[in-house]
Amino acid sequence: QVQLVESGGGLVQTGGSLRVSCVASGLSISSYFMGWFRQAPGKEREFVGAIHWIPRSTSTANSVKGRFTISRDNAKNTVYLQMNSLKPEDTAIYYCAAGGRYSPVSADYDYWGQGTQVTVSS
Repeated sequence: QVQLVESGGGLVQTGGSLRVSCVASGLSISSYFMGWFRQAPGKEREFVGAIHWIPRSTSTANSVKGRFTISRDNAKNTVYLQMNSLKPEDTAIYYCAAGGRYSPVSADYDYWGQGTQVTVSS
């Protein structure tokens, strides 16, 4: 059974940093493209970034470019989202996902975690 479990969310002030983790079981992240998405109240789920199985090959949405970084530790079967210079508009539930395509489209991902709340206070 595949499980993706996010952790590390919380409350942080504007300008602060958080690192959220996604631990996978039942699949090897080295065989999947891993994505991060977020959903704010009343808004649609949006792409944050993705990491290819080619080492250090990542993409991020324009809204977070230069502030958020995605990395993976295949030995720990874990993907990370490092978030710096956080803004109130970054407040959302953050989800990790695994899929067979390197894509910003949520429908291209087959497995999803339950999400972790990130709240940025002004």
